[in-house]
Amino acid sequence: MLEIQGLSKSYGNNAAVDNVDFTVPDGQVGILLGPNGAGKSTIIKSIAGLLRYKGMIRIQGLPARTVEAKKVFAYVPEIPNMFDALTVREHIEYIRMAYNSDITDEEVEQILKEFEMDDKQDKLGNELSKGMMQKVSICCALAVKPQVILLDEPMVGLDPAAIKKLKEVVLELRNQGVTVLISTHMLEMVENLWDIMFVMEKGHIIGSYTKQDAEGRDLDDLFFAMTGGEKE
Repeated sequence: MLEIQGLSKSYGNNAAVDNVDFTVPDGQVGILLGPNGAGKSTIIKSIAGLLRYKGMIRIQGLPARTVEAKKVFAYVPEIPNMFDALTVREHIEYIRMAYNSDITDEEVEQILKEFEMDDKQDKLGNELSKGMMQKVSICCALAVKPQVILLDEPMVGLDPAAIKKLKEVVLELRNQGVTVLISTHMLEMVENLWDIMFVMEKGHIIGSYTKQDAEGRDLDDLFFAMTGGEKE
């Protein structure tokens, strides 16, 4: 479970996020939506431990800043950042050791194969394309065997086969009881994935829907109804 309570973050006199609350239960996929400047990035970076903030973030009931919480949490950033001198496999081994993950060699090989990176294990970080770096970032997150995973615009830069595989992986994680939060503006990419959506505007959560509440309405219809925009 991922719990956000009273989250606030200001830059000078500008409140980027103002007293935000939301929860994504175990085994559900939450979608964080909002226009540019709504505060999504601030929330994401706060959850990931990249910003100081006021309020409480809990991961599986543990304060997000604790080592225990970080051990069960994985993060796929919007812009992947590789070590230039490490190979694809060494990136995964680094994460594996840092988290003391019990993932097996066979499971690592399977993840790499699923994302078509098994034949690129010896490529260095500075030899990878944007799409390949995104795949490595996803593979590293999965190697943690997380109980909560945050994906920030995870499908940007991926080829169609990788997008299809990532969708399958998200559904597999949900079935395993993992909590998933996806921040995205690509509504069509998460149409069949989401269980609960949160819409942000000007630093606030202005509304949310569960899949049951939606009564069959499209995700983009719900989003534009909340924000007052128009569907293109």
